[in-house]
Amino acid sequence: MIQAENKKKVVVGMSGGVDSSVAAWLLKKQGYDVIGVTMQIWQDEEETAQQENGGCCGLSAVDDARRVAWQLEIPYYVMNFKKEFRDNVMDYFVGEYLCGRTPNPCIACNRYVKWESLLKRSLDIGADYIATGHYARVEQLPNGRYSLKKSATAAKDQTYALYNLTQEQLSHTLMPVGEYTKDQIRQIAEDIGLQVAHKADSQEICFIPDNDYAGFIDRECGEMVPPPGNFVSVDGEILGRHKGITHYTIGQRKGLGIAFGYPVFVTEIRPETNEVVLGSDKDVYTNRLYANQLNFMALSDIEEPVRLKAKIRYSHAGSCCTVRRTGADEICCEFEEPVRAVTPGQAVVLYDGDYVAGGGVITHA
Repeated sequence: MIQAENKKKVVVGMSGGVDSSVAAWLLKKQGYDVIGVTMQIWQDEEETAQQENGGCCGLSAVDDARRVAWQLEIPYYVMNFKKEFRDNVMDYFVGEYLCGRTPNPCIACNRYVKWESLLKRSLDIGADYIATGHYARVEQLPNGRYSLKKSATAAKDQTYALYNLTQEQLSHTLMPVGEYTKDQIRQIAEDIGLQVAHKADSQEICFIPDNDYAGFIDRECGEMVPPPGNFVSVDGEILGRHKGITHYTIGQRKGLGIAFGYPVFVTEIRPETNEVVLGSDKDVYTNRLYANQLNFMALSDIEEPVRLKAKIRYSHAGSCCTVRRTGADEICCEFEEPVRAVTPGQAVVLYDGDYVAGGGVITHA
């Protein structure tokens, strides 16, 4: 086991769940000076709303995390990141949907709130590292660069949602849970007597607990929300009326409110004409995608075409592709087999074996 040298100080982001709780225990066991912190990001001031909502950031999370910190005999604080969360996650989420894209708020939260904001505040109070309960592993490679390695358990691997962490952020990051399976983490929690040992994982987006994205956007934006418009075919034929582009995403089949007697899918969203394009399943497949807002990890850059594996959504197993640079901040991925439902706004994350090579935000197919 790696022993922490000279009692390095680490701030552990504690969500009140089993993963971050065990992460804190593992780091204390390794000899680190551990401080527990819960990030207060929930916007609603009403206590009942905070208790009912928030997943990893509601009042119940604070209660569970504080109890765990007391059990582990580590100092514990709640830090307010409401503004950072509003600016970098909620406003971004709404803005992307208004533009016809499908965002990933967890990726934005990881980069700009859990790392950028928490890391800065942690370094300001004298910490050497921050740590989380993510299922991923941080490694420094022979080329000197830091990268994320897939977790010991493929079923829980969370590297996809962490692809855009910077080299500076990774150099100050510990992820002890990545060496274990979920069952092992729960067993450790049970063995050391943590009440959260069998607490359910949070699933939904924390600020939309009812999973009604369009309803949330309506409440946030009011008259700015795009109005109903036309469903059209790939050939431009008007097929019917849609409820507004914020209600749809690429590859969607259910909830279209239109019937043809055969399956149809959303193949494109056109905010400039307020149209939603419908087609057959084959129309949802493509061999190519383009991405920008690039971030590199294991690779310092892509100058020559390189063969990598790409994940186009969290649940995607990954597909082999050739990646080439097409602009100052743009890459093109050419897939060896067609991939389904390439979705603008989602991330494409590139892997070289078990390591994150880099990634970006999908712009178009």
